[in-house]
Amino acid sequence: MAVTIRLRRDGTKNSPYYRIVVADKHSPRDGKFLELIGTYDPKKKGDNSAVKLARADHWIKNGALPSDTVRSILKKARAKAGKEVPVTA
Repeated sequence: MAVTIRLRRDGTKNSPYYRIVVADKHSPRDGKFLELIGTYDPKKKGDNSAVKLARADHWIKNGALPSDTVRSILKKARAKAGKEVPVTA
């Protein structure tokens, strides 16, 4: 099973709110997922995301591929936490 870390859209019209989930690559965007590991609010200024870095690192270590947006969110979260960015293939 190919696994990705991606955004799942919640919220109302013109007020998006995203959850960062680990899901099967073939499941729909807002469909079934394996684990919820964080949130992202693009409308909020400043600190607009919360991510469980330990769980994200666990899934990446086991082969999950983050989407481009999630990769950027993880990079910012690691910089804020003062952690080194792991090398991924």
